[in-house]
Amino acid sequence: MTPLLHRLRQPAALATLAASGLGAAALGTGLALAPLTAPAPASAQGTPGLMEFRWDNTKDYRRLYFFMSDTGRLARSDYYLILRPKDRKTAILKLTVGIPKTFDSKIEAKQVKLCYMSEGGMLSRTRCKQDIPAVVEVTGDGTAIEVFPNTPVPVGGTIGVYMSIFNPFNAGMYQFNALAQAPGDVPISGYLGSWLIQIDPPSN
Repeated sequence: MTPLLHRLRQPAALATLAASGLGAAALGTGLALAPLTAPAPASAQGTPGLMEFRWDNTKDYRRLYFFMSDTGRLARSDYYLILRPKDRKTAILKLTVGIPKTFDSKIEAKQVKLCYMSEGGMLSRTRCKQDIPAVVEVTGDGTAIEVFPNTPVPVGGTIGVYMSIFNPFNAGMYQFNALAQAPGDVPISGYLGSWLIQIDPPSN
């Protein structure tokens, strides 16, 4: 009996080899097997964890693009809440940004403006290209920004709401909703979509 087969007759060796799925090959060929070692534990990555939430666009929820210069809590941040041409089908007489009550940040009308925007990418940054004359009002409880353009904003072109504010204290995700009223006899605002804002906790 070869030393290998003698070792394979030992119960512990047979159990280990069977669990590895290599026992049949070893017995059939008589080849010696290298000792099996446990895989090394994965090393921790040096980058912070990232999480992305995705929803399918439906009539009840449409995801809108936005950019923030800083997502840290209590950080001063520039917000670019963007409406692309595909996000609206009519001119805009009034634009309302609904803000959840839990978004505990003081927003003042002088910090907000409506503008034509350049959507950033790998080689350029998101920015306002041209201001759109408008009157901006913030409700007393801070749950809505109401923008009244001097003249209806026609379809076509990328527009958006820019504001420079301090992020809230509480980290988490906040859904801002865009409602627009089109020119016409019926003063009803329709839902355009939502910007899902994420505020990150401290990194240390």
